Amino acid sequence: MKLRQKIILLAIAPLILALCAIALAVRHQATTLGQQQRTSIQSAYLASKEAELTHYVSLATRSIAHLYESGRTDAATLEQAKAILSKLDYGHDGYFFVYDLQGKNIMHPRQPELAGQNLWNLKDADGSPTIQNLISRANAGGGFVRYQWAKPSIHKTAPKLGYVVALPRWGWVLGTGIYLDDVDDALAKIDAQVSGNIQSTMLWIAAIAILSAVAVALSGLVLNISEHRVADAKLKVLAQRVVHSQEEERARLSRDLHDGISQWLVSIKLQIEAGIIKLSGTPEQAASAHLTFERTAALLNDVLGEVRRISHDLRPAILDDLGLAAALEHLAQEFTAHAATATDFNTAGSTDGLSDVANTVLFRVAQEALTNIERHAAASRVSMRLEGNARCVALTVCDDGVGFDIDHIDGHPKRGIGLRNMTERLEAVGGKLSLTSSLNGTTVQATVLRL
Repeated sequence: MKLRQKIILLAIAPLILALCAIALAVRHQATTLGQQQRTSIQSAYLASKEAELTHYVSLATRSIAHLYESGRTDAATLEQAKAILSKLDYGHDGYFFVYDLQGKNIMHPRQPELAGQNLWNLKDADGSPTIQNLISRANAGGGFVRYQWAKPSIHKTAPKLGYVVALPRWGWVLGTGIYLDDVDDALAKIDAQVSGNIQSTMLWIAAIAILSAVAVALSGLVLNISEHRVADAKLKVLAQRVVHSQEEERARLSRDLHDGISQWLVSIKLQIEAGIIKLSGTPEQAASAHLTFERTAALLNDVLGEVRRISHDLRPAILDDLGLAAALEHLAQEFTAHAATATDFNTAGSTDGLSDVANTVLFRVAQEALTNIERHAAASRVSMRLEGNARCVALTVCDDGVGFDIDHIDGHPKRGIGLRNMTERLEAVGGKLSLTSSLNGTTVQATVLRL
């Protein structure tokens, strides 16, 4: 996987993880709030139902209060009370029922077949003794009882909330109840609504995550394409510089060969030919030929020296044989002799262990720096220092010349080629070029990290 792809992946992964964490937090909060809402609604709904049941039973007891408070317990009075209670209803499923304290049904308007039956041992679908619980609650002063009972309007068992009171003079338990299936339906709708809202929120978060990931990926793609274009443009410029540098090097080598070696070789050829002619002449001419050959030999030595100089400029053998420090010291000595500028060289620390390419880069940087000093600095003294540690090796070249405007040189399209070459050479081996210049001189520092 390429570095850019890894960077894009590292950008998308935290985004997706963050959105997932947000989604989990939102889901947890929404579920908690939904449960709290459900509990609140259920409590409020049941409270209203309980108040309603209390009110209904209060109305029922007041409707027969004149009979109950008369103190009569005869059958006619009890029948009159049952007739009144049987006519009191509220809706299809709202009615009153009466049991005696032994569990026998006295009155049931919606299920008259239960009248006279003893239902003491009756249990609902949950296994709870329904009639026993109702009688027990009534004897305890009255109250609410939950149980399962057949709902008249649908002829199916449904949860019911009953409220009962005792009429001890008659030995009755009077009560009524409200079916809670509509409460369960309302709560089920709330649960479905909450679940739908949570699902919708999760879908929105998922959509946002996908869109964000796509946006990051597209941004990375656009950036990648842009960087590729910039890299291609830089590569073209670099290729042009390489070609230009090669042409300059070839031109310089051509001048060196033409102006130096070629002319000397022509001179040597002419002198040898003249000496050969003199050898076949008089004894005086033969003696003169000897002097001619001596001058020719001296010229040959000069030619050999020029060949060594050109060879050294192309690739110094001492760099491969003795290492970077020795090659730089030799370069300083040559510059002192050639440019007549005092050049000091010293080393510090461990400077070995660099690759051959890195050694060559530092040597070329030193060559370029000395060439610039010779052409532009008008310096009287130059110092070179090579120092190394466990992390890097640094080459520093200082002069006391006139200096130059670094920003002006960097911004000029036709100047600073040597500086750009040094920078690009160092960047190719993971190094860095540092440059400072003022009226008191210039300092060039090249740093290469150890592998």
